[in-house]
Amino acid sequence: MPVYLDHAATTPISAQALAALTRELSRCGNPSSLHGSGRRARRVVEEAREVLAAAAGAHPSEVIFTSGGTEADNLAVKGLYWSRRDEDPRRRKIICPPVEHHAVLDTVEWLEKHEGARACWLPVDENGVVSVDDVRAEIEADPGAAALVTVMWANNEDGSVQPVEDIARLAREYGIPVHTDAVQAFGSLPLSFAGSGVATMAVSGHKIGGPVGVGALLVGRAVKLTPVQHGGGQERDVRSGTLDTPAIAAFAAAAGAAVGSLPEEGRRLARLREKLIAGVAGAVPEAVLRGTPDPDLAGLWLPGNAHFTFPGCEGDSLLFLLDLAGVESSTGSACTAGVPRPSHVLLAMGLSEEQARGAQRFSLGHTSPEADVETLVAALPEAYERARRAGMAGHASSIRTAGTQDL
Repeated sequence: MPVYLDHAATTPISAQALAALTRELSRCGNPSSLHGSGRRARRVVEEAREVLAAAAGAHPSEVIFTSGGTEADNLAVKGLYWSRRDEDPRRRKIICPPVEHHAVLDTVEWLEKHEGARACWLPVDENGVVSVDDVRAEIEADPGAAALVTVMWANNEDGSVQPVEDIARLAREYGIPVHTDAVQAFGSLPLSFAGSGVATMAVSGHKIGGPVGVGALLVGRAVKLTPVQHGGGQERDVRSGTLDTPAIAAFAAAAGAAVGSLPEEGRRLARLREKLIAGVAGAVPEAVLRGTPDPDLAGLWLPGNAHFTFPGCEGDSLLFLLDLAGVESSTGSACTAGVPRPSHVLLAMGLSEEQARGAQRFSLGHTSPEADVETLVAALPEAYERARRAGMAGHASSIRTAGTQDL
């Protein structure tokens, strides 16, 4: 069996989620139907809504089920922008750091191109973290022009945690809603939707041991969202579409299990992460750790993420060589895997393109034993040496080819 170190992309389904999924898959009933089977399915959905709300620190009525984090981000950013702009045409500025997941970045760029939005890209520090003072400066420059602020809770690549609660507190002084993509943070860090002060928060099932294809957007009860899709009026008339009862039940089961064991599991993963970091440093001293170190679990870094850059080699080359050795990792976001360009996160953090191309993310999860780290550390020196010998030859070749095509 390969060593799986890509839990930030997706993590194996938990026993609790699998049991809930298989149980509901054997049953029938549309939760919008009024007959007995429909009412039974509706009961399952509403019980799941209560479990998920409790896990996220929200009221059940604030849980809007979606197909995953990407849909939830789209619904939040577009829905907030349209609603705020329609109330006041001056509200066209979206304040956003450039390290967001592409589900947010591409949505903001689409709104710029098609809906008259104006993106305000906030700078980040060397760890990819936004300064609250920079947010304040952008808001105070013209408070009436701000449609929303969007900032992810924790970065999916380097694992750094943003000051979301401080940003939400600041924005609330001006009546500006804040959206947060908490897909990576939910189930890995203590968080509360109600306590955070944000208007909307995206979460996803397959990052916490649930199935792929289900997620949720938490929406404050007083928050107005313009729907992205229309149809049957499900989910507060915000997200129409037949609800996936088996996936929702499994998502809730996974959330309950993940949040219920979060303190112990967080400490276990943090200890394992520190062992991984020390092992990588010993195996490849040239490797540079990225992100905000947080060995004491103070909430500054995802406990299962360790992100490095390896000088002199392509991240893809290192990934494939590790894969051949039985270790599965990633170069960053799975949503951009195979795209021949360096991480936008690392570039925003001030790295050069050459440095960013040497990225490798190792992410741990609920099925990760210590032996996985030992296998990685044993395989890494040879894989790195081979990748380094290959160097940037492939990148240089692609540049030459592109230059020829431009002529």
